[in-house]
Amino acid sequence: MRKIMLLCAVWFTAAALAACAGKDSGTDIPPQEEPGAETEITLWTFPVGNWGNMTAVSGMIASFQREYPQIHVNVECLDYDSGDQKIQEAVAESSAPDLVFEGPERLVADWGDQGLLADLSDLWETPSAGEIYENIKRACRHSSGAYYEFPVCMTAQCMAINYDLFREAGALKYIDEDTHTWTTQGFVKAVHALAAYGYKRAGAIYCKNQSGDQGTRALVNNLYGGTFTDEAHSRYTVDSRENKQALKLLQEMEGIVFEPDMTSLDEIECFCRGELAMSFCWNASIEVTQIVNHPELDFEIFPMAFPVSSGEPKLQGGIWGFGIFDNGDEQRIQAAKTFIRYMTEHDGNYKRAVLASSFWPVREMDEIYENDLLMTEYSMFMQYMGDYYQVTPGWAAAREGWWKMLQKIGNGGDIAAAVQDFSQQVNGSAGEI
Repeated sequence: MRKIMLLCAVWFTAAALAACAGKDSGTDIPPQEEPGAETEITLWTFPVGNWGNMTAVSGMIASFQREYPQIHVNVECLDYDSGDQKIQEAVAESSAPDLVFEGPERLVADWGDQGLLADLSDLWETPSAGEIYENIKRACRHSSGAYYEFPVCMTAQCMAINYDLFREAGALKYIDEDTHTWTTQGFVKAVHALAAYGYKRAGAIYCKNQSGDQGTRALVNNLYGGTFTDEAHSRYTVDSRENKQALKLLQEMEGIVFEPDMTSLDEIECFCRGELAMSFCWNASIEVTQIVNHPELDFEIFPMAFPVSSGEPKLQGGIWGFGIFDNGDEQRIQAAKTFIRYMTEHDGNYKRAVLASSFWPVREMDEIYENDLLMTEYSMFMQYMGDYYQVTPGWAAAREGWWKMLQKIGNGGDIAAAVQDFSQQVNGSAGEI
């Protein structure tokens, strides 16, 4: 039944995108300065729902170019395993893309912090920008005062379990099916039940690289109430007693394995093939994509919040939108800003951009997922959205240090020493920026 529901959700989103594509939806955009001469720009987009699908993105580009025929947009869809390296190489070769679709951890805390991006403050002066949620606005603003991202969509990252396997192993009694939450004690008991049932790899701590690291961070932080940074986003707090307790639990627990050669994409694949009982890297967009990619999938995917020892879970938030690399060509910068305005200022275009992501708007928008049972289910996780700390100085070093630290622990290394090394490295980086 759930698979049918998912396929209907995919059909609904595709139909909505197609319907928008058939309309001249840009006619209500407020007047603005437009590039007069023909201009060619590039858009590189990470796989945020269908923003990583060339067919879907091409449809949105086509509608834009009907409205602005003088602006030609070339598109490349990236993946999270090689995308950062491609952009790094492009910057080194002075051939960076004009537009990138990603989140503040890259656009603000990394490329923006390096001075590679154009300031988008003028885009934030429009009426629609004034409706964007304040916490989202803060995440897009650099400490210098510049805005390096204009947001489109957001979500709260979660995890997922193989519901059928949990039922067979007698582990369903350890979760709250109504709220999709569980306690740390329930998590431990469920993993033990799965291991006893024969699943010695119930869950995997993937740590080959930084892809999907929001999942492993949220798992560790939630287990005993730890945090990744302080509230002021001035230093990293992974060396807390709570985080070390969580890492020790995971290192010693039968049924949880550390996989230094596994990426988050590998983990998702293993979960969908039934080789893992749970995935720590999950959200609504991933579920929609995986149902399409795995028509043979024969078990019910049940999304869950991360386990907590007490209180409510604090899920890692995700924000995605546009940033512009400053390639020294003002005409291309203005053309890129015209594209952003087109996608975000008119409700019809903006709705289409959000639907393509399979996430939620960053401002109030009624009934965007009306009658969509899947998105209604996932919307419950938005109430648990925690602090957006990915804009802490030294973020790039922290992401690299995190997966390397997990590798050390997974190889049997001393937790206190590994955490201390991480903290010395990243807090030194934070202090220097």
